[in-house]
Amino acid sequence: MEKKAHKAVRTDKFWFGLDNAAKIFPAVINKDFTAVFRLSVVLKQPVRIKAFLKAVSLSEERFPYFKVQLKKGFFWYYLEHIPLHFPVEFDHKNPCRRFAHNGLLFRIMVSGKKISLEFSHILTDGTGAFEFLKTLLALYTKELALELPRDFEYLKPGEAIREEEYEDSYKRYFREDIPPIIKRPKAFHLPGQLKSSPHFEMINTILSLKDVRALAAKKKVSINDYLVSVYLYVLQEIYEKLKHIRKYKKCKYIRIQVPVNLRNIFPSKTMRNFSLFVMPGIDLRLGHYSFDEILKTVYHQIRLETDEKLINKNISRNVGSEKKIYIKSIPLFIKGFILRMKYLSLGPKQYSGVLTNLGMIKFPPDTENLIDHFVFTPPPPNKMTKVACGIVSFKEKLVLSFGNITKSNELEERFFQFFRERGLEIHFENNKKHMS
Repeated sequence: MEKKAHKAVRTDKFWFGLDNAAKIFPAVINKDFTAVFRLSVVLKQPVRIKAFLKAVSLSEERFPYFKVQLKKGFFWYYLEHIPLHFPVEFDHKNPCRRFAHNGLLFRIMVSGKKISLEFSHILTDGTGAFEFLKTLLALYTKELALELPRDFEYLKPGEAIREEEYEDSYKRYFREDIPPIIKRPKAFHLPGQLKSSPHFEMINTILSLKDVRALAAKKKVSINDYLVSVYLYVLQEIYEKLKHIRKYKKCKYIRIQVPVNLRNIFPSKTMRNFSLFVMPGIDLRLGHYSFDEILKTVYHQIRLETDEKLINKNISRNVGSEKKIYIKSIPLFIKGFILRMKYLSLGPKQYSGVLTNLGMIKFPPDTENLIDHFVFTPPPPNKMTKVACGIVSFKEKLVLSFGNITKSNELEERFFQFFRERGLEIHFENNKKHMS
């Protein structure tokens, strides 16, 4: 399929500031750490290009706040309207590539049965990206002359665009009287040598959702709790097999960064970023943890950290600093250096890995019958954490997508072995390298 050329679109110019979560990314993005994530849907039949291009065209008027490019101001970066059509490309390049400075901050790609969206976290988060994909799939379903129920909710072309859709919801729910959260001690990081550039390699695997749900139900926890606990358990195994001198040098805390969709806590409809992180973990100074002990720890930590009052502390820390007069008045070239230092101190030093779960996806019958499964790939990990995992469920399939920048797949191998030992089958989705 030929790449669709950019064409001018007539519309009024507009601009808006970056949301609170997006402000850090322009300062830390590079060719390897791109802050770009991928959301894919694999259909049961090859994509019908004419119908799909019509669906893309119809979606444009409904998402004007995605027709923006990153611009540099004197004090802050901002997003400015750019008069381009949404481009559709053939999906044949490396995933999650950095976006050009003068173009849109998302791309739409097609290859065979797969439709993929890639978004910069400067623009939106996984929930915003999925709402866009939901609209595309609904419009594609209609172009195929299939039925959509009248009560199926998606962002329909022709509807009024609400200001709330492009607001910075962090500022809306910021409270002045909440004390900020404290800094955590440094966390353990995977050993392993980085691959030569391009670093990023994806491994997508499919598990039975029914079987994983049964394992979690047996322990009386959610699927998300269970998978976070497996991640911690595997990292503990890797730590414990290190030689004594290497253990001595390593930090003794293992934490997993788990994004939380704040729209489930606060009544926001924003299509921009609106998520924060919880970091369940274990303290290896206290000795070895059984899997059941990790499950218990994760279960209680996640519920404690997602309490609305503690979420308010996180918002207070993040938004409160940018509201200070002396921060506002610092020129951007100095602010960029400060943000990079803040990212290192409050970012990857505090966690050992990332697990992002988009949860269960549901569609009306005619649309569901078109779809085989979804894949969510988080942004390429940084050089400290080295591996990240994305999860999404659809009908009977749970898909794990690992992004790795090292020469070793030990973490993934141990992850899969954990489930094999419990009788689950692991199916690989067209990967160059399969785990034995």
